[in-house]
Amino acid sequence: MESHPSASFAHSVDTLGHWRSALESRVRELARFLREHELLDEPATGLLESLRQRLAGEKLIVAFVAEFSRGKSELINAIFFADTGRRILPATPGRTTMCPVEIGYEADEPPGLALLPIDTRLQSPSLADLRRQPRAWQLTPLDMEDTEGLAQALTQVTQTRSVSVTMARDLGFWNDDAPDDNPPLDEQGCVEVPAWRHALINLPHPLLKRGLVVLDTPGLNAIGAEPELTVGLLPAAHATVFVLSADTGVTKSDLAIWRDHLGVQGVSRYVVLNKIDTLVDPLSTAEETEAQIERQCNDVAHTLNMPRERVFPLSAKQALTARVAGEEADLIASRLPALEEALSERLLPQRQQMLAQIGVEGIAIVEQQVGRRLTDRRRQIAEQLLELRGLRGKNATKVKLMLTRVDAEAAEFEQCISRLQAMRVVHTRMLKDALLDLSSDRLREHVGEMQEGIRSSLLQLGAKKAFMTLCGKLRERMKRAQSRSEEIHSMLEASFEMLNTEFGFSLLVAPTPELGRFVGDLDLIERNYVQYLGLTQALKLTQERFLEQFRRMLVSRLRVVFESASGELELWNKTASAQIDTQLRDRRRGFKRRREALERIQAAAGELESRLSELESQDARLQQLQQRVTELVQGTRLHADPRGDLSERDTVSTSELLDDSIDLLLDFEIDPARA
Repeated sequence: MESHPSASFAHSVDTLGHWRSALESRVRELARFLREHELLDEPATGLLESLRQRLAGEKLIVAFVAEFSRGKSELINAIFFADTGRRILPATPGRTTMCPVEIGYEADEPPGLALLPIDTRLQSPSLADLRRQPRAWQLTPLDMEDTEGLAQALTQVTQTRSVSVTMARDLGFWNDDAPDDNPPLDEQGCVEVPAWRHALINLPHPLLKRGLVVLDTPGLNAIGAEPELTVGLLPAAHATVFVLSADTGVTKSDLAIWRDHLGVQGVSRYVVLNKIDTLVDPLSTAEETEAQIERQCNDVAHTLNMPRERVFPLSAKQALTARVAGEEADLIASRLPALEEALSERLLPQRQQMLAQIGVEGIAIVEQQVGRRLTDRRRQIAEQLLELRGLRGKNATKVKLMLTRVDAEAAEFEQCISRLQAMRVVHTRMLKDALLDLSSDRLREHVGEMQEGIRSSLLQLGAKKAFMTLCGKLRERMKRAQSRSEEIHSMLEASFEMLNTEFGFSLLVAPTPELGRFVGDLDLIERNYVQYLGLTQALKLTQERFLEQFRRMLVSRLRVVFESASGELELWNKTASAQIDTQLRDRRRGFKRRREALERIQAAAGELESRLSELESQDARLQQLQQRVTELVQGTRLHADPRGDLSERDTVSTSELLDDSIDLLLDFEIDPARA
């Protein structure tokens, strides 16, 4: 069945996916063209490849969070999977999702359901580590042609186990200090817990192929028992949909989830008041029912301190039924389109703008490097043309003098090597100092200090203070790395200016990478962790296993931030160094060609015009090449930013560089004294 026209969010996700794919193809075509014409050095190749992989592998994560029996799985079915004609996730009474479920698509993996046994919580490896251990998971292949069998296979996420209180305590589902929150005991004095710790569903669904990842998170117990879910997966979501039931409003456990795990995620939060169909009373008028729904929405907004426009009353069951049956009127009555429209208008444009900004900035850097390289090549050709045209009608003595001049210029140019070596020594030392602030070793040291601070505090009540101290140190390191990178920029700028003036290079330092956004990532991690280190959670940290798992997850999350910052800083420095090697190589090649041309002319006077014609043809080809590069770059930039309103780094356009440089050379007259 085709997706219904009113499925606005699904359609918008698909549109975003098409845009990403098209932009990624343009970047790939640009890289291929530049590589074929030897216009890419290693850092520029890495930059384009990184951009291409980012576009191809970008994930849009939407998390759905709720207590049991709020209709969350039904809502996921209605928004994303109604085109299958039936429920995909189990959402019938008594068959609720018991473990966190990630639904996505990886092309190199077959369709399947991977389940991680709950017993792995007793082991030291983190969830992130276990993702890289296929043997730790129980895999069930999924047949996409058999929707009935597919739905039946996915019911495994509802499975439970009966364990002793001791085992439940070790697994994190029993807390002696909060007896009201513990699950009930059965007749044998055992506790029912989820059979699985985590589930990964790999489905070749069109939306999932476009990079959508749906995170289905069940219940307060499941969230609280898994620190990696709380401080890893949920904060990484680009949007969080918190599902309540219209007939109960905000319950105590709902409020606990919101307060402890979702309360600081800002503009990405949406609240759904599901099951509004249960408020319909045959003895009440439609106006009275509508008034009751509105009161519930206002109460929810007030309790959660959310804007009223972020609370969406709807009926997921009615929406799914309407989508499967193709009933537009019933779908509108379900009110689901209002939520989808909000997600489409607020979430997706932000993602597209972020990717477009990255694309525009990356392409601008590559364009600048390629432009300067083409400029240098054309300048060398222009120098040779002027030189050879000056030989027309001259005798052998003139050619010999020109050979002597080329040798002298080459020897003079080689004097730059000592300057370059000195600059590289300073550059290497400064870069090492900057990267030291971002190293994994320093990161682990600071996290270890935080862990010891938590252990030494009374009942781990100093955890929050220790963590905030850690965050302050890490922010300071990031800011210090930014300061060091600016010092490197100043040093390179001065050195490049000297090299350009004395030895004819055309070196240019790209703007320093902006590490401030990584400070923002650290701020986000701090906000999400601080709420997890409050008084209500402090007692869990008295368990050494839980504290160690918490530390592992924290290090894993922080390492991503610091490695990303370090990678950007290294790539920027490699780009600067590669310019020198490229221009040094091109200049030496130019001197060699000039000498070879003069030697051939010395041997055969008739070869002068042939060499001039050859150089003129080379310059014409370079002009055509420049035109094609400009077309590819402009086409890629226009696709990324059709309106052209994204802020770009201050750069000199390739055409301006070429025109200015070549015009100056062609206006230049050879000094008769030197000739």
